[in-house]
Amino acid sequence: MKPIYSKAQLGYMKTKTQFEKQAAILELEIEKTKKTQEITQEVMEELVMKTGFHDAYNNLVASENELIDWSHVTIKHEKTYKDNKQPIEQMYANLKTDPQMRARIIELAMKIK
Repeated sequence: MKPIYSKAQLGYMKTKTQFEKQAAILELEIEKTKKTQEITQEVMEELVMKTGFHDAYNNLVASENELIDWSHVTIKHEKTYKDNKQPIEQMYANLKTDPQMRARIIELAMKIK
């Protein structure tokens, strides 16, 4: 049976896929550029913009934020939340300062059905 995803989950999957495609394109452009010139910060910034990687990154962050917000609202209806409210709220409170916690919340949000 095919899993059913929320709008936030679908949006995240779509933007993550696009980000990964743009990252691969950026890597190819870097390798190609290395053959003819040194990769300076200016060159890298130009490649990031030229390949669409910058926009893909911004879109990914926006969809991650939407997914996190959605999961925070959705999880409040679960029995697990009611039993573990304090630690769960602490996780969400730390997501802006702890990249690993942010990644963990995103991973868990994708498991919500």
